[in-house]
Amino acid sequence: MTTPDFELAGIGLEYRAGVRALDSIDLTIRRGEQVAIVGANGSGKSTLLKILDGLVFPTSGSIKAFGATLTEHALEDPAFRKDFRSRVGFVFQEADVQLFCSNARDELAFGPLQLGLDAGEVERRVNEVAAQLRIEKLLDRAPYTLSGGEKKRVAIGSVLTMEPQALLMDEPSSALDPRSQVWLLSVLDEWKRQGRTAIIATHDLSAAAESADRMVVLSEDHVVVADGPPEKVLAQRELLLAVNLIHEHAHRHQTVTHTHPHHTHPHTHPHTT
Repeated sequence: MTTPDFELAGIGLEYRAGVRALDSIDLTIRRGEQVAIVGANGSGKSTLLKILDGLVFPTSGSIKAFGATLTEHALEDPAFRKDFRSRVGFVFQEADVQLFCSNARDELAFGPLQLGLDAGEVERRVNEVAAQLRIEKLLDRAPYTLSGGEKKRVAIGSVLTMEPQALLMDEPSSALDPRSQVWLLSVLDEWKRQGRTAIIATHDLSAAAESADRMVVLSEDHVVVADGPPEKVLAQRELLLAVNLIHEHAHRHQTVTHTHPHHTHPHTHPHTT
């Protein structure tokens, strides 16, 4: 059996006494899975992604990445760090956090250069990813001159050129217009075809249903309350109401007022909070 990409056991994170971001998270993510982590703002989605990326570390529980225990101490070892960083790519919610080079071409080349690849291989990857993401015309432009959607594409490209085994994306559809959202789904479809792992954090149920084959729901108490195929999770309306992913809408007919939850269907855009 193939070793899972990530194994989390009893993961908890407490920022300070009594303030928890995650609580008792047990989660196994196998190679090639497309997983959507969904929850209301503040539920711990982004924190969970950062733990998977080794950017923050839990205060309780343990995590394994590709069969090896992931700790702050382990990442101090240069060989372990290089191997881990080459396998995991992270796309932040705000592209401006991620972009710092003088032009888009250098952004795409930065990661492969840090991996020690030769100039020819770096150029090949930059050109290949630029064509895939349709950003060839942006390569010589400075990031600050780009639109929000263009910045997002360059940020994704800067991760894809590293050819990671697992791609982590925080609210990937934010700042994207409808056409770019369709484009993003095609990128994730290609990623899945290649047998790579993708984990996205979002509160957009439509994006989650269309991009993932598994949905993990975090409650506002920072625990996992559902984990399964999107169609089964989305059928649990009371659960989605309880975790603040859909809301009840009130209708008034003369003197009578009634409420109902908005529908959540993979091909519609539910009201989210």
